[in-house]
Amino acid sequence: MTGTLINTAAILVGGFLGLKASRQISPPTQQRIRLVLAAFTIYAGMSMIWKGIGGSFGNVLKQLGIAMLALVLGNALGMMLRLQNGLNHLGHYAKERLAKASPEDDHRFSEGFVTCTLLFCVGPMAILGALEDGTHGDFKILAVKSAMDGLAAMGFAAMFGPGVLLAALPVLAYQGTLTLLANALAQHLNDPLLLDAMRVTGGMVVLCITVVILDLRKVPLANYLPSLVVAPLLTHWWR
Repeated sequence: MTGTLINTAAILVGGFLGLKASRQISPPTQQRIRLVLAAFTIYAGMSMIWKGIGGSFGNVLKQLGIAMLALVLGNALGMMLRLQNGLNHLGHYAKERLAKASPEDDHRFSEGFVTCTLLFCVGPMAILGALEDGTHGDFKILAVKSAMDGLAAMGFAAMFGPGVLLAALPVLAYQGTLTLLANALAQHLNDPLLLDAMRVTGGMVVLCITVVILDLRKVPLANYLPSLVVAPLLTHWWR
């Protein structure tokens, strides 16, 4: 649960700094932070893929082929389940609450808590990061998410007040539960090839997150989440 603890601490630190700060982060500084986060995200994704593949050249091609097929099938399943649309609705709800906030609002505390809980808990990085931390003890993804959440908490705290700090508790409970469940799965899964398939596929999804961080184009990341289940099933079937 190292990654989740770091994430929780980042929200608290960012929130405290936001309560004390007198002005927002400038656009040039925001752009530099984006580039750093994007670079670290690329490293995290490539690291997952590198650690998940192995063996002969033919076996590596087979693993990459399974991961690509899993992404295609997983995306199709995600579209059927309308996962991205569901997350978009939650995002719009949080955005509406954000737009209604004002310094004179008596409900700023609860508004900040609900809005930031949605923003910090809903998203592929929370799920991918918790799975990677639980199955392999690698918290790189959650480290990137921690930096993003900490910066967001800094800005939201100046608008909503101390309610933002309370959002750290749902993050701790949600991501911590996912991490513990993933760890239990890894301990009872005797075939490491299945976990490697999840890792390679997850690494490819993480690389797509870079596009979102740099705001180059919109990618329906949530629709690809089912591929994390499809990949080990294909690996088990294609032996």
